[in-house]
Amino acid sequence: MPKRSISTAIRSLLTVTGAMLFAVGATAVATPAAAAEQRELVLLNWSEYLDPELVEKFEKQYGVKVKEVYYESDEERDKMMIDSDGKGYDLVLVDGTSIKTYVKRGWIAPLSERDLPNMRHIDARWRKAHEYAESHAVPYFWGTLGIAYRSDLVSQPLTSWKQFFRPAEELRGKIAVINDTRDLVGMTLRSLGHSLNTNDESALAAAEFLLREQQPYVGSYEYITLDEESALVTGDIWATMVYSGDALVVQELNENIEYVIPSEGTSLWVDYLAVLQSSRNKDLAWAFINFLNEPRHAAQLAEFVYYPTPNKAAEEFLPAEFLEDELIYPDEATLARSEFYQELPPRVLRSYAGILARVVR
Repeated sequence: MPKRSISTAIRSLLTVTGAMLFAVGATAVATPAAAAEQRELVLLNWSEYLDPELVEKFEKQYGVKVKEVYYESDEERDKMMIDSDGKGYDLVLVDGTSIKTYVKRGWIAPLSERDLPNMRHIDARWRKAHEYAESHAVPYFWGTLGIAYRSDLVSQPLTSWKQFFRPAEELRGKIAVINDTRDLVGMTLRSLGHSLNTNDESALAAAEFLLREQQPYVGSYEYITLDEESALVTGDIWATMVYSGDALVVQELNENIEYVIPSEGTSLWVDYLAVLQSSRNKDLAWAFINFLNEPRHAAQLAEFVYYPTPNKAAEEFLPAEFLEDELIYPDEATLARSEFYQELPPRVLRSYAGILARVVR
């Protein structure tokens, strides 16, 4: 669930059956008539969450065009899907907690295992992490949410959510938080010792009170950009909520940026690729997902976005320093302190959204 407005975010290794299946389509698009009617695969995605080299390779191999349509929050993606009733796209990058809703609305198609021979490389842990994921979606990346801060500007290292939501005076106006209902309210709850999935009204009231107290310290309710002009890189912002891979991207731009998974634990998220039921290009959509999960491609993609891949076979092609980096692959103790987001009743979701609306206005 990286907010890739933000960063971040294929050599076909098909089985004989898969190769025969797609060879017909590949041959067809190579003809002059087909070239005049080049097929287009439309992906609803976070920006910079897909390696353009792999996209170009897929386009050349299949004689097609991949078009990405970007969103900047889960809520914006959901609105785009509602407004279009799930039409106009072939693929969608969806967070795990939304899969069930998308299935119930009839937006996403069941997996075609026959067309996805590279599914055998996907770790079952992430396939089964959310309801309906195993039958309707393919894990793309997983990761954590933490704090990135400028170690050269703060007087004390930030190691907890408590320090972030009850900041030191030096951080007044120097914090950036995510304008996202589950992330912002969830991590506030975590700092207070509650589950990020709680429906306890007193806990939610305490979270809102804490967020109001934090307001004078917040310089931005927008996700940082991941370039040289990023507020964290320039020093306009000293600390921010950020996804693990994005923290490593900006770390390359300023060596004083540190990333920490807070001591209270955090959220574990899994992003999935799903094919739209309304797509007229399902064959290409399955081919694209399978292409991304060829182990060498999955490894290349992981290094591009700095996130841990759910593709176990890809690990053979990743450098040891990538696999051993606990900011990318947290240890089991950290995972044990963290939670997946769970589906919440509509009434509770409205309470979460109400907190965000009243704080970020």
